[in-house]
Amino acid sequence: MWLLDKFLGKVIREGRLSVTDHNGKTYDYGNEASGEAPLKIRLTHKKAANHIARYPQMGAGEAFMWGWLVVEEPHDIRDLLLFVTANSKRIGDSAIQEQGLLKKAAEKVASAVDGINLKASARKNAEHTYNLTRELYERFLDEDRQYTMAYYREEDPTQTSLEQAQMDKKAHLASKLYLEPGKAEGMRVLDIGCGWGGFGLYLHEMYGVEVLGVALAPDQIKFCNERAEAAGVADKVKFELLDYRDVEGQFDRISSVGLLEHVGTIHYPEFFEHTNKLLKDDGVMISHCCGRAGPPGRTDAWTRKYIFPGGYIPALSELVTQSEKFGWQVMDVEAMRFHYSHTLEEWYKRTVMHREEITEMYDEVFYRMWLFYLAGAEQSFRNGGMVNWQLQYVKDRNAIPMTRDYMMHESARLREIADIPSWRFDPALKEAAE
Repeated sequence: MWLLDKFLGKVIREGRLSVTDHNGKTYDYGNEASGEAPLKIRLTHKKAANHIARYPQMGAGEAFMWGWLVVEEPHDIRDLLLFVTANSKRIGDSAIQEQGLLKKAAEKVASAVDGINLKASARKNAEHTYNLTRELYERFLDEDRQYTMAYYREEDPTQTSLEQAQMDKKAHLASKLYLEPGKAEGMRVLDIGCGWGGFGLYLHEMYGVEVLGVALAPDQIKFCNERAEAAGVADKVKFELLDYRDVEGQFDRISSVGLLEHVGTIHYPEFFEHTNKLLKDDGVMISHCCGRAGPPGRTDAWTRKYIFPGGYIPALSELVTQSEKFGWQVMDVEAMRFHYSHTLEEWYKRTVMHREEITEMYDEVFYRMWLFYLAGAEQSFRNGGMVNWQLQYVKDRNAIPMTRDYMMHESARLREIADIPSWRFDPALKEAAE
């Protein structure tokens, strides 16, 4: 316990934390004069303290998953992670990990190797993350199953539902594609990493474009095609189980939403070179991905092992320098700072709400793993240095208007018409509405 005690004694300065080890001895940290009720945790296994202290990126997550670390009510793991990271950021990242240079170098190499996503491993990684039961995602995502950041336009995010924020995200992204109403019908759009098909179906509904969505998780593609069939648009909106590197043809627009996190830095040249070949000369590509507000880094060991094998969150410098080499011009960059923290908070709450069903689908270990993932991701966008990048790429600067006013106008127009009663891709509702 001495190593964990040393770490917590250095980090916790604001608020109060009480830790009871497996022998029943209690350690108190923080500012007792604050008068705040302490956040209490129990370590139930003799190896817990050492596991957390020696392997902070992996150890805390595993200890919580295995039941070695228990957060006492009325608090939960989300409270604990936000509490510790809010304290640690006050004294700098160096206090979070006291690792030797050799260990840091080893983890850096492991992260780089994990980011090698050849076609076979890319599909395996996608299935690991996205081929979980449909019912799991139904429990915590919005009705359209948008598994990326929602866009909260209100100063107070609690005034916007997750469903509305996700609809606003789609409008915000669509506006950057520069699809002019009345002129876009028949254009071809490639949606790389199409998720559960919501954005592709939205683009067709709003503009009449033809969409090809590609992804590597079989159940996702199956679900996407079921949606397109139910909507009666399967001839215009198609989804294929296909690596983006195998896509052929020419497209007027390309979108990749939540895709670049899974490409791997070593494959960025391949991504930008191939998408450049696929896009017409007067086309536009948008990319929305999680990002680092600072310099390049590495994916933590726990996330690589349990949630996103092969995943890496890029710095802006990595995206821009690589794209420049293959003829791309970056016309617009937007850093979305806290939107994902609010999204993740809502996903966490919905997961807790459906605890019984999720543990029945899987087990308690999986449920706790999922909580730790969502809470850990939230803190990285709330207290850490993570953002979301939205980048607009062109091959020819004449492809878009001179000012970005068109984005604001089109986003507002899309939000207005989204309020019109919609059949939401359900033929029965369409018939009732007519």
